[in-house]
Amino acid sequence: MRHKEPSLADRLGAAAKARQALIEKARANAPANDPGFAERQAARLAAGLAREAREAERRAAKRAEKARLAAEAEEAARTAAAARQAEAEAQEAARRSAEEARAAALAEEANRAAQLEAERKAARDARYAARKARKR
Repeated sequence: MRHKEPSLADRLGAAAKARQALIEKARANAPANDPGFAERQAARLAAGLAREAREAERRAAKRAEKARLAAEAEEAARTAAAARQAEAEAQEAARRSAEEARAAALAEEANRAAQLEAERKAARDARYAARKARKR
């Protein structure tokens, strides 16, 4: 019975033939042999290029929008700074006018006090003169 069993060389040869048959079958079914393969590859390549162009356009649009927003923010900051400056100047002017009004009120009060004191002195002097006149 031993003569019917395959030897190691027979088994190795059969495996090599099987591998070769698989390689031939794969080569026969390769997509490169298909007549529409080149067209499909060209279509895929064109679609990929169009996709990359759209992505580049979107990135450029995003950069432009970012630049526009930055310019708007800078303008808003400049406007806000100008508004703060104007508000500070208005507050300073209001403070100065309040100080001037306070100084004028104090001067008016001092003037009134001096006038009242002068009237009191005149009345006192008149009473003194009248008392002297009665004694004579």
